[in-house]
Amino acid sequence: DGGYIDVNEYSETNLEGVYAVGDVCGNVELTPMAIAAGRRLADRLFGPPAFQNAKVSYDNVPTVIFSHPPIGTIGLTEQEAIEKYGPANIKVYRSKFSNLYYGPWKVDSDEKPKTAMKLVCAGTNELVVGLHVIGMGADEMLQGFGIALKMGATKADFDSCVAIHPTAAEEFVTMFPWGLGSENQVSGAKVSPLNGNAAPEPVLGV
Repeated sequence: DGGYIDVNEYSETNLEGVYAVGDVCGNVELTPMAIAAGRRLADRLFGPPAFQNAKVSYDNVPTVIFSHPPIGTIGLTEQEAIEKYGPANIKVYRSKFSNLYYGPWKVDSDEKPKTAMKLVCAGTNELVVGLHVIGMGADEMLQGFGIALKMGATKADFDSCVAIHPTAAEEFVTMFPWGLGSENQVSGAKVSPLNGNAAPEPVLGV
């Protein structure tokens, strides 16, 4: 279809022993995505038995447009979330501001470059299903927030993270209503960070 090679979730074509990864499959056409798919395929084909079911995930892939300013996005857009979960189950948080980098500029505040952010949350637990940002540093901050979304972070998880000031990224963890002011205090983490809980401990082999 469309000139792409059909593969299953394990990058297998309809011919035994023939595989395909990357742009030729027409999934997520990004170089790091192709690398990740190739690594998982290599793990499964040549790794130990523990990797026999290894496969790549095409969900929540962080993407950046290296424009000026850069644009970063991961997960569903607001419209996609509404179509998937219904408007009654979606809550969107927004912020728009001038980056502090431009503070010393002797120009009117309305003329200073803006940063805009959006968190798209779904369900009563306010699972973060989409995160979008345009502005200085969007490319760098998205990688860390990408991990949070892959791990199932909720709005409450974002609120529980102490802000780094002065940064643009702190806006994502201080969006109103913030902290205990939020109606739903549900964590997506295996070990909840909410309400001052202790940090998780590693599983030691010795």
